[in-house]
Amino acid sequence: MPAHEGTRTYDAVIVGGGHNGLVAAAYLARAGRSVLLLERLDHTGGAAVSTRPFAGVDARLSRYSYLVSLLPRKILRDLGLEFQVRGRTISSYTPVERAGQATGLLVGGGATRTREAFARLTGGEREYASWERFYGMTGQVAQRVFPTLTEPLPTREELRSRVGDETAWRALFEEPIGVTVEENFSDDLVRGVVLTDALIGTFADAHDTSLAQNRCFLYHVIGGGTGAWDVPVGGMGALTDALAAAAREAGAVIETGREAVRIDTDGHTAEVTYRTADGEGVAAARHVLVNASPRELARLTGDEAPEAAEGAQLKVNMLLTRLPRLRDSSVDPREAFAGTFHIAEGYGQLAAAHAEAAAGRLPTAPPSEIYCHSLTDPTILGPELAGRGYQTLTLFGLHTPARLFAHDNDAVREELLKATLAQLDAHLAEPLADCLATDADGHPCIEAKTPLDLERDLGLPGGNIFHRALSWPYEHEDTGRWGVETRHANVLLCGAGAVRGGGVSGVPGHNAAMAVLER
Repeated sequence: MPAHEGTRTYDAVIVGGGHNGLVAAAYLARAGRSVLLLERLDHTGGAAVSTRPFAGVDARLSRYSYLVSLLPRKILRDLGLEFQVRGRTISSYTPVERAGQATGLLVGGGATRTREAFARLTGGEREYASWERFYGMTGQVAQRVFPTLTEPLPTREELRSRVGDETAWRALFEEPIGVTVEENFSDDLVRGVVLTDALIGTFADAHDTSLAQNRCFLYHVIGGGTGAWDVPVGGMGALTDALAAAAREAGAVIETGREAVRIDTDGHTAEVTYRTADGEGVAAARHVLVNASPRELARLTGDEAPEAAEGAQLKVNMLLTRLPRLRDSSVDPREAFAGTFHIAEGYGQLAAAHAEAAAGRLPTAPPSEIYCHSLTDPTILGPELAGRGYQTLTLFGLHTPARLFAHDNDAVREELLKATLAQLDAHLAEPLADCLATDADGHPCIEAKTPLDLERDLGLPGGNIFHRALSWPYEHEDTGRWGVETRHANVLLCGAGAVRGGGVSGVPGHNAAMAVLER
């Protein structure tokens, strides 16, 4: 017979030790509640971790989640976290061939330099003026919407009033984002750079009537009230390590190797049954907070599962001995890769890639974006590697839905990786393969993760990095006061699938804790 740990009682049990579960644990413990956090894996952090993926190589990479924008400074202050981010000096670089010449668009390094880059690419001032006007508008929306993420949910009309700009509301909340992109910009490359923020982990066309792409775009331009995406100093694991330490210091009990298998509740008290390597245990609590997907929540409570989610991205981690030279020799690779390096992300290319994937084929020219963490934060590399000029590259591919990998994940992953790197090589003056470092076993330092890999490794449903389609940040049917409530009065959803979830934000964890403390 397996061992049974017996029943322990707490004010709150948190299922799942990703960053949102840790945020909730820290808030509740600091408020004097007794808290038990149960994590299935042998470590906390979920997708927000730093690891050394290459054998014998002293490089700690943000293996899954990799940039920070949506994390409110309020959470850092409230929890007393010693965690820092650094801004990137360059926003983006997008290479392209025009009239047989290698060129591109470098955004960043000051307004004058950016204006000149637009003029060289487009032949005039119009696109840059449109760029400034458009992102001035999204910046105003960001200032007004971002602070609401850690408040009780506003109604749709309350948020509309807070935005206070009917043109912006129509562009972002009511019409497909493709409409406003085409109204504001005429250059195909510029249109594509704008659109990419609507497609991160979201399989949709620019004109999708579901507006899934609009919701994705909104969350990508409101972070911090500015829309900036910053580099976590020490890697993403630095955040979750700090959160775990803050929760423990406040008195929370964190136990790994504990897989929740069932939640029983009468709405007033609840019991969580969990499995360990040696048997089972039960933890009772007044409240249970679930830092997992809505589908996993339904499995645990025995409720009807929501619609299946599907991820649509390729994540590639690399370590290089040096950054590759570019065909566009006017740009220093240290600048081009410091921001977001867009590959095959012209507006027409994005539409073609979506159409091919929707038809069940891998995109002929897979779109992706790349950045070099170590240029902004060299601390993730060991001293020897840093001294020898090694650099990391993180690649995030778009329009690769999980369904494409279903018949042979390994073979399709290899085919997609080869095609994706070929798109990058087309803009390089030397093959990327010549720059890849090797590990202790002589293998190239490169790893790729498909949606099915993320489902296997992290329990993300269908590999969806948001757990399900992102939601508008306002009240709609059955959202509850904080957007974390479920049909069970004392069971709350504190993961990315909550309203206003997605990204490394801690917002669902904060909001679930607030919902408990209000009661």
